[in-house]
Amino acid sequence: MKQLILKDIDDLVIGSLGIVAFIAFFVGGVVTIQTALNIDNPLIPKYLVGFATRQSIVLEFAPTFISIIMAGKVGSFITSSIGTMRVTEQIDALEVMGINSLNYLVFPKFIALTLYPFVISIAMFLGILGGMAACVYGGFSSLEDYIVGIQTDFIPFHVTYAFIKTFVFAFVLATIPSFHGYYMKGGALEVGKASTTSFVWTSVVIILLNYLLTQMLLSS
Repeated sequence: MKQLILKDIDDLVIGSLGIVAFIAFFVGGVVTIQTALNIDNPLIPKYLVGFATRQSIVLEFAPTFISIIMAGKVGSFITSSIGTMRVTEQIDALEVMGINSLNYLVFPKFIALTLYPFVISIAMFLGILGGMAACVYGGFSSLEDYIVGIQTDFIPFHVTYAFIKTFVFAFVLATIPSFHGYYMKGGALEVGKASTTSFVWTSVVIILLNYLLTQMLLSS
């Protein structure tokens, strides 16, 4: 079981760091550029660019947007790997050997994805860093103004809120794709269909839970 958990950590968490880092850095830059171009009124202070970038990335972009991307990458991988085992009757073989196949296949993925907040924390950091790079090199405001903006009216609970969402999304990423892979029927063609279906439903559930969690945690 330990080897399975370590393999899933490598496949699902460490294997996703590259694409998450790339997307976070450049989307952070885009958020900063869009904000800077939209507040070109001389009466509006320049530090608001850093403030708006921080709020966008910490509250919404890193936990939610990255989770939907991960639903495509991680979710499809989980569904196709378990679905292929179902099609090739490897799951039936595990049952014959007296192994609890559901526990054997899904539990390591669930444990591996408890490290998912680590991925999101990197996305937050790189998003803000990408925003800083775009801000300074694009000439939209000075480095000092951007840093003042990042520090202005910082509410620590916003980071807590982001990580609560992340843990919930990690649970969704581990369970819905596993369900679609484990209970699929048919052949190789159906594996592809199951992967697509799991991505759609994982994304829908993440967006709905995002709305509910925001309503519960921030509106009080």
